[in-house]
Amino acid sequence: MKNTVYFFLAFLFITNGLLAQDKPTYWDNIKERESTLGISEGFSEFKTREFTLKLVNASQTVAGLYPNSNPDFDFTPGERIDIRDKDSIYYIGDLNFRIKTEQGDWQSFSTATERKQVEKLSVSGNQLAAADLTNTLPDSNPLKIIRFYEEKDGDLVLRFQITNPTQNSVEIGALGTPMAFNNILEGKTLDQTHADNVFFDPYIGQDAGYLEVKHLTGEGEVLLVLPEENMPFEAYRPLLDDPSRRSIVFEGVHEWMALSKAYAENEWKDVPQWNQASSVVLDPGQTINFALKFVLAPSIRGIQNTLLQESRPVAVGVPGYVLPNDVEAQLFLKHHSEISNMQVFPTGALNVSGPEKNESGFFKYTISGKKWGRARLLITYQDGLTQSINYKVIKPESEVVSDFGHFLLTEQWFDEPDSIFGRTNSVISYDYELKRQVKQDSRAWIAGLSDEGGAGSWLGAMMKQFIQPEKSEIEKLQKFIDETLWGGIQYQEGDKKYGVRKSIFYYEPEQMPEGTYSDSINYKTWAAWNKKGADDPGRSYNYPHVAAAYWTMYRLSRYHEKLVETHDWKWFLENAYHTAMAMTELAPWYAEFGQMEGTVFLYILQDLKNEGMLDMASALESEMKKRADHWKSLNYPFGSEMPWDSTGQEEVFMWSDYFGYDQKAEVTLNAILAYMPTMPHWAYNGNARRYWDFLYGGKLSRIERQIHHYGSGLNAIPVLKKYRETPDDFYLLKVGYGGLLGAISNITQDGFGPAAFHSFPSTLEIDYLSGDYGSGFFGYAVNSATYIVENDDFGWLAFGGNIEDQANAIEVSITTAAKNKVFLQPESLWIELAAGKIASFRYLKDSGKVSVELEPKDIYTPYAYVKVSEGWEMDFPKERGYYKIPLKEKPLEMEITRE
Repeated sequence: MKNTVYFFLAFLFITNGLLAQDKPTYWDNIKERESTLGISEGFSEFKTREFTLKLVNASQTVAGLYPNSNPDFDFTPGERIDIRDKDSIYYIGDLNFRIKTEQGDWQSFSTATERKQVEKLSVSGNQLAAADLTNTLPDSNPLKIIRFYEEKDGDLVLRFQITNPTQNSVEIGALGTPMAFNNILEGKTLDQTHADNVFFDPYIGQDAGYLEVKHLTGEGEVLLVLPEENMPFEAYRPLLDDPSRRSIVFEGVHEWMALSKAYAENEWKDVPQWNQASSVVLDPGQTINFALKFVLAPSIRGIQNTLLQESRPVAVGVPGYVLPNDVEAQLFLKHHSEISNMQVFPTGALNVSGPEKNESGFFKYTISGKKWGRARLLITYQDGLTQSINYKVIKPESEVVSDFGHFLLTEQWFDEPDSIFGRTNSVISYDYELKRQVKQDSRAWIAGLSDEGGAGSWLGAMMKQFIQPEKSEIEKLQKFIDETLWGGIQYQEGDKKYGVRKSIFYYEPEQMPEGTYSDSINYKTWAAWNKKGADDPGRSYNYPHVAAAYWTMYRLSRYHEKLVETHDWKWFLENAYHTAMAMTELAPWYAEFGQMEGTVFLYILQDLKNEGMLDMASALESEMKKRADHWKSLNYPFGSEMPWDSTGQEEVFMWSDYFGYDQKAEVTLNAILAYMPTMPHWAYNGNARRYWDFLYGGKLSRIERQIHHYGSGLNAIPVLKKYRETPDDFYLLKVGYGGLLGAISNITQDGFGPAAFHSFPSTLEIDYLSGDYGSGFFGYAVNSATYIVENDDFGWLAFGGNIEDQANAIEVSITTAAKNKVFLQPESLWIELAAGKIASFRYLKDSGKVSVELEPKDIYTPYAYVKVSEGWEMDFPKERGYYKIPLKEKPLEMEITRE
């Protein structure tokens, strides 16, 4: 998506660190500002049971937070303090708030806006350091604020004591403290970022909320920030007034907000928030404390147990918090205090029944979605703590996918004459706000049917057919392949044959008829490629989209009848192969990186082998092994055209796993888990970190944590693959399934697939451009499956189905859109269909017998093709590794037995 010069700079950035001439430019906007933090006054250090705390003497803000188990590692950006020592740059220990009296308006205050030396106070008992913050605030502030750093039962506590010394009541309508951890990747190689940096994810869950701060490696201890006193996690606000430059190497600083009413009434007005906004009225002479606690969990998988040890409420949702309304979900809650009340917002959005207490001390509730859209469950415990759990209720998966396909191939189907650019008969980008197709954009690829942001829509339409084929839709897509893709997006002859153009829309006003380009669009940007730039086949990331289209058509042609009629199956598979090979030949440099959807190359290889096309299979495997060998040579092979990326890891894991490079596969998986959390909130559960692609594929363009951008669906592929290899690791299933359902969570009621959902509390809405969503839907389409699990803490569970636990039998009705894959965890049995659908599944506990009920045949699917794990078999002949089963007019029950 970026120009060639930027690609080259990014490469140097990745391999050698930031270029010398770039280092000053990144900080140019602040480097000449006066140093006001007072670092010349020195620092002080304090030890607690788990941490060494380093404070700036003058400001008493946090200059370092080091775990005693790893004293050289700093969770904070203390290494940047020499350049970040300016007014308005936030640190842990700062405080932002808004107040008003009965007659006044909201007034905003921050201890970071104008740095002045704080008044140090004497300490006693468990207090480590204390300061009166009056000097750091304007004279108009009427409140007295004292900040304490304390050790409480061995834990580090940050406490703000706020007193109202006036004769009038003061309402505190906003109160937050910055969570400034070391997520600044600027100037570092991938090895350095994985050694030095962290990512952090919020569970915005009121008193049960927390922030988890993890090493980029995904290994080692996890820092948890927890509410200690009057500090519910009510909102998570980006601190956009911090002058540090937000970019692809710095997501920015956010603050933990305990009170947010003043923002809800102003900047966030009419935007439904994750939690009900609140305020506190401080009477004359009254004092109130707000405190957070910092603790360490031994590992990412140890977060839940640490929360329980810290007496925090814990929730586990199955299948997660994206809730198809035909699914009976389970919610397991555990806290030392009983539940006194539950409320659902909006009223009637969820149905909650239960509870049943199990042997592990969890209370089990059954949750079903009743109203499409966001829903919140507010739980109040008898000890006064509250916990909010945010759900997203969607239609049944089959309806979501059907609506998506219909929208793509009606509202987004472009069949106008287009002799200049050749886009007739294609699925083009769409603006949902304006309810119209995007035929022009200053970013050439958006209207040019290539790159992720332009190919996303037609890729989504193709992958929809993979799991839910529709003859009338496939007929349109065949036109797209023959008239727009082959010979248009993709070269069909010459020395660039099978190469993929960066865009087929371009900006060449001097060579075009007057009126070709809109006067309302600013084409004076690098992104408005001319024809030469658009024709360039050198961007490897464009090739998997095309390969996936051919591979899908191969599958439809090979395993169904009369669905695809323009070419035979072999033509599609060969084109998929040649596209994969062309990537390594025509885009060799970028092909060294993992590709989004790169898993498709593995599927193509497997099908070439199944078809006996061994020469092609050998050549493709050889090229892929060269790439995997390169990744094996790197400590962290996660580069791309960006300094750090979260999408190539999908393919890196899959090929490393395939070639037996287990150590590299493990490194890759751990890095994925570092930014893909599981927590009781649909927006963050399984949400792979991505924060710059709104610039390139969105309508509202800004650096912002994206909610279920395509990384969620793609990174769920390796996470669930690893779960099937290690079926006792329940954590992987929770994370992977969160990403899987997250991939379809943003599709609208009428079927529009947006680029992602905006996380800023001023928006909390989908982006209105279709953009690069298709890559995420690829992840959902190839990875959709039902998982049937027996868990020590929660009993028998189904992810992707409704389970009935009988005396000696487990029965599951399948609720996925594809209905083509089932994993039975106790037996490590993986069932996969290339054609046909599974209606239900039955497992006898005592005997271990397994049976599936297949849906009746239709005119396009007379046979089911079923593959089962090694060690299991079916009593039917095999073709290409699948059992070929004649379907009937009625459902057909089939046994799967051990060999």
